[in-house]
Amino acid sequence: MNFLLQSLASLRWQDAFDILLNGYMLFRLYVLFRGTNVIRMVIMIAILWVLQRMAVGMGLIVTSWAMQGTIAAAALIVIIVFRNEIASVLQTRSLKSFFWGIPQRQTQTPIEIIVESVYLLARHKLGALIVLPLKKGIESVVHGGLPWQGKLSREMLLSIFWHGTPVHDGAAIIQGDKVVEVAAILPLSRRNDLPSHFGTRHRAAVGLAEQTDAIIIVVSEERGEVTVFNDRSSKNIKTESELARVLREHAGTLPTANGARRQIVELAGAALICLLVITGIWISFARGFETLVSLEVPVEFMNRDPKMELFSASTSSVKLQLSGSGSLIKSIRPDQVKVQLSLAKAVAGSNKIAISRDNVVLPPGIQLKQIEPQDIQVNLDVPGHKMLPIQPVWSGKLPPDLILENAYTVPATVKVVGGSLNFNEIDTIYTENIPLEKITTNGPMSVRLSLMPSSLKLADESLNQVKLIYTLVKRPSPSGDEVESKTPLSEDPPVSN
Repeated sequence: MNFLLQSLASLRWQDAFDILLNGYMLFRLYVLFRGTNVIRMVIMIAILWVLQRMAVGMGLIVTSWAMQGTIAAAALIVIIVFRNEIASVLQTRSLKSFFWGIPQRQTQTPIEIIVESVYLLARHKLGALIVLPLKKGIESVVHGGLPWQGKLSREMLLSIFWHGTPVHDGAAIIQGDKVVEVAAILPLSRRNDLPSHFGTRHRAAVGLAEQTDAIIIVVSEERGEVTVFNDRSSKNIKTESELARVLREHAGTLPTANGARRQIVELAGAALICLLVITGIWISFARGFETLVSLEVPVEFMNRDPKMELFSASTSSVKLQLSGSGSLIKSIRPDQVKVQLSLAKAVAGSNKIAISRDNVVLPPGIQLKQIEPQDIQVNLDVPGHKMLPIQPVWSGKLPPDLILENAYTVPATVKVVGGSLNFNEIDTIYTENIPLEKITTNGPMSVRLSLMPSSLKLADESLNQVKLIYTLVKRPSPSGDEVESKTPLSEDPPVSN
């Protein structure tokens, strides 16, 4: 769930466009193939894919592998088995309808015209084969028909099936209030248990009913009987009212407004499902190609009180562990990743500031996994200055025969700048350690100053080294010759530490 929320929160406009584009393409495929067997197989494959991703998430390796192979085989089967249905759908669509066309809502079929025409054909013993497709498509099993697109009427049906017309032996396909195709060839049934009086029209009707949910009406040319076939069943119809009842029961007679409303709801639901499916695929791919990287990013301090200065910080950079797709990780520029800390609430002295995800600026599509360290110690203070005396710091011991008589620095004081709070506890500046065991003669030497704390600085950086002047004398000998022992030692050239 956290990954899902992070993925959606870091959605780039490119990702949104990618999802919308592929979602629309999937929706268009649904619009083109709705009602056919192809769309049902595609839905089954989509369900298998969802189950396969769930198996991956649960760590079911064998199940995931098996379902992945099943999905690949099912996709191949759809292309091979339903190739005719796919070709017929694509061939009958113009370029505009393929990308943009809004499907026409189903017009109410005028059942009364069909019933009247069927019994008129039966009374004249004119053989007829009429097909009313329902939800499942029939394009993959019906072949050889001629496009007609004529408005349904009693005269039209009589003219189609009248003896001697070139199209009277085939089937007429009715959709809505139009005869869309005539002289269509239906698949013949191979069943051996059919009645002996069933002719070619009856066997064709049984064959189509076995493979689709269409309603097929057959008028026998020899006996003038009317038979309705649907879903592997057949029924002899004796009266016009019975035929009308059967057709209404199976084909339905919803008003046009209700049919349009149902179609709008169906297409809206399909569009939403397509969008959710593509979003799930995008999230799955984003997670599958996740790459981890660690970056050292400098810290930017913002919103500091202009009266104060930042004198020290426990660290000047933090280590970020980032994740995202490999292509996005490789495209990260240094200026796209920032760590910004606000000092608006900081006070003079030491402040501990926590680093959270809100302080990290990342490019879209990149997630933050870890921050190290998670807080920084910063010192702020009002700038000030103070003149401080310099105190030499000695270490070690002089040779046994020497005494350090005096020592002083030039200059004796220096001007130090820094935070005002530091000056409350500092009254002297010390030099670095001066080893006594290396001093054997008088003379000046250059020594460095040791500024503690490190936030202190010299007003004049050139005074980082001062001159130390010292005098050595001989220790009195045991004989008590004091005059000779206090004779200063000769000065040598300055020795630099």
